[in-house]
Parts: sequence; C-alpha cells; structure tokens
Amino acid sequence: MAAQEPSPPSSLEGNKPGFPKKILANKLEDKHLCNICLKILRRPFQAQCGHRFCSYCFNKAVSSGPQKCSACIKEDIFEEPTSILKQGCAFPDNAAKREVEALEAVCINEECSWTGTIKEYEANHEGKCDFRILPCPSCKELLRANELERHNERECPERTLNCKYCKEPFHFKNIKAHDEICPKYPMICEGCAKKKIPREKYVDHIKLCTKFRTPCRFHVVGCDMTVEKEKIHDHEQACSYKHLNLLFLQPQSLELASHKGACALLPPPPAPTLGTRRCQELELKVSTFENIVCVLNREMERSATTMEAYNRQHRLDQDKIEILNNKVRQLERTVGLRDLSIVEMEAKMREMSAATYDGVFVWKISDFSKKRQDAVAGRAPAMFSPAFYTSKYGYKMCLRIYLNGDGTGRGTHLSLFFVVMRGHSDALLKWPFNQKVTLMLLDQNNREHIIDAFRPDISSSSFQRPVSDMNIASGCPLFCPLSKLDTKNSYIRDDTIFIKAIVDLTGL
Repeated sequence: MAAQEPSPPSSLEGNKPGFPKKILANKLEDKHLCNICLKILRRPFQAQCGHRFCSYCFNKAVSSGPQKCSACIKEDIFEEPTSILKQGCAFPDNAAKREVEALEAVCINEECSWTGTIKEYEANHEGKCDFRILPCPSCKELLRANELERHNERECPERTLNCKYCKEPFHFKNIKAHDEICPKYPMICEGCAKKKIPREKYVDHIKLCTKFRTPCRFHVVGCDMTVEKEKIHDHEQACSYKHLNLLFLQPQSLELASHKGACALLPPPPAPTLGTRRCQELELKVSTFENIVCVLNREMERSATTMEAYNRQHRLDQDKIEILNNKVRQLERTVGLRDLSIVEMEAKMREMSAATYDGVFVWKISDFSKKRQDAVAGRAPAMFSPAFYTSKYGYKMCLRIYLNGDGTGRGTHLSLFFVVMRGHSDALLKWPFNQKVTLMLLDQNNREHIIDAFRPDISSSSFQRPVSDMNIASGCPLFCPLSKLDTKNSYIRDDTIFIKAIVDLTGL
C-alpha cells in the first residue's frame, strides 16, 4: 500500500490540467488530447489555429505573454498570426467538451469498480473515491481514503492524544515521557496506600501522612531504620541506648540535647581508650561524608531525571506550536480563497449594476491614455464592455473595442464591434438576430458625434443563436481615425471617452 502514489485532487474547486489517460474505458483518440499537457481535455478551448487545449493549460501558457503553438510547429503548419497563442484568441469549445464528457470512464484507483462517463467522474467521483491514495497528514504514510480515519485514531505513530488526567495534548510516542511529568498523574502513597493522589499534591500528602515511613533523626550518625511518622517517638525511646552509643562517638551532634533526659536514666557506657576513641571518630567522619556524598548523588540523579522530563515537555510544546502554526497557515489560505470569491462577486455585482434593459448602452472608458498605450504595445489590444440587454428577457449583447485598431484598421483607426452573447432566455427569442445597431463615439460638447450603423447579415454566424459564451464580433474596423483623437478634440475629456450603442427594438 505504501508504495503507491497519492491520487490526483478533485478539479471542481478550480481549473486543473487534463484527465489522466487511464480513466478512459475505450480506445483513446488523439483529438481528445490537450496539445500541452497531453492528457484528456478538461474544459477544452480551441485556438485560432484549430488546436485544442485544456482551459487551465492554455491560460497558464499565455499568462507570461504570447506563445507559439507547439502543435502547429510539430505538424509543420505554423503560420503567423494564426499559430500565435495569446489572451483573447481562443474560445471555449463546447462541442468538444460534450464529446469528451460523454466518453466512458473507469476509476484509476486500484480495486475501485466505479464506471460511468467522464462528466459523472468529474462531478461525483473524482476526489471522492474511497480507494484513492492519500498521505497521512502526520506521518506521511500513503493510505486509502476509507482507512485514513481509523489510521489517525488508532495506528498513526505521530497522532496527537489528550492526556486523560491533565487534558493536555501530546504525541503518542511521547506518552511515557508525559506520564513522568504530568501534574495530574495519579500516585499511590507508599505509607497509607491511598490511591489517585495527583502528582502535584503528592509532596503535600506525604508531609501529613502518619503512615509514611521516614528515616530516623539519628541516621546521620548511623541509625539506618525507617519508621512510620506516628511511631517515630516510640522508636526513639526503644532504641535510646543504641542512639546514646552513636552519639557518644559524635558529641557535637545537634540532636544530643533533646536526648539528655533519656540518657540520664541509663548507666554510662565504659570509657574507651584514647586510641580506640580516635579511630572511632575517624570512622564516623568517613561514614558521615559517605552518607553526604550518597545524598548528593541521589539529588543529582533526581535533578537529571527532572531535567530530561522538562526537555521532553519542551519538545511536546514545540510540536504543539508547530500544529498551531499549521492551522494558522491553513486559515490564512481559507481567508485568501474567500477574499478571491468576494472579489469575483463584487465584479459580478458591478457588471449587473452597469447593465441596461432597453437596448441603449453608454460605455465609459476612463484612463484612455494608458489603455491606448497598452493596446499599441500589444499587452491588451481589445476590451469588452459590460453586458446589456434589449429587455429583461431579451437579447444579451456587449461591445468590443480595439483602441489601436484591428484588421484593416490596425494602427490607423479605432475599431468598434458589436457582440451577441449567450443569454438565459435565448430559447424564447427569434433567431438570427436582425435588429439595426447604431454605434456612436460621443462628442462631450454634444456637437458632432461620430456615428456608424449597420443591419446584421443574417447569414453570418455572428448573429446566430450563440453556442458558446459569445459569438464572433462584427462591426466597424474603421470606426474612427486615430488622427482625429490625437489632435485637440472634444471626444476625450479628463482622459475619458464615452461609447454609445443603440439597438432598434422595432419588431420585438
């Protein structure tokens, strides 16, 4: 399972390259392939040269500027400007899209028996298959989608658990390290055998517990007994003779005064010789220092253990910080996507607010000088106006303008065209479109407007019912000489021009 590669993501949330060839149930035909990614076409676009590309692949290719069509070069049919790919020179090929979407498809994920059409695959199965291979977000192991939840809950070595005592999160592999420092971990008193004492309260408990065994106060001079706190007084009385013998060898002991009363009742021990006494004093001092060194060693070991536990907790805290940072980055991406959606919605609202429904439309083009320079440089040769309508349920139209001319008017004239667009009510309208169209460049002194009018050629594909988002533009390539706009004139004021379109509603 781990040797498999991750499955490709779904495309419904945004444009992606073509479908993998493996999903096709029948024989693959070259006409169904994108000429860039060489995969099955997804949302196909057709360029002027006739070759087809995925929408994503085409937009990515021309995003950095015009490109030569590699398919034209390969087929030795390259011809300028037809074989130059650039923004605005391709259109959605809905016929090819329907043909591709109707192809029989199978799921590329092992052991999945799903079958259907490519359209059904994209809408209902791609990115949703229970057999697709996904990486575990924690340990990166590759698993089937239907096994990921169980893996995250029970098997992943990097999974995060919440301590059942203190509720703090930690990685599964650090469970022992956390138990050693958990402040709520239940302890058992060695004296009274009381259970479930939180570690943070354990020290306070043993200070008060009468059953807890503690060393005799004379352990510094040799008494090795550990006695329950409630019995320490009985022990000291019962062993008073032994303690006296120990204290006799260490008269400087701070505890001697508290035992004088008990010692007064006993006969004095025989007096040792001078040599024996000196040897005993030396032995006692050596033993005392040895006890001190042992105590210091135990404290060192305890400190080292505590330090290791704190280091482990530090690593746990760092892991938690990394998890929170990942969540913040994920939220930032989500906010970015929502901001993009808001921008798109605002653009649609501006388009709706600019629309008219009486066949008359006035198009304001500001920043004329900059847009004219962009057109001359080829960065943005054409501009589309917002859509307008003959009525609420009538024809949908827009204007297309070339500020540096197009076709026969390139470089000499401003070219203005009329475009019939696909609308929601096209099935109710009369086709082909046959209404007179008047185009005007308004004189802002209201003296001498530049006017041109035409009646549609009903045999032209430009005025048939649209099968894509918009038909081919038709209009006036020699609408207005550029020399007229370069000299002092009243058509440009405050770097702004106004274009007006009037559609004759007679007969509608």
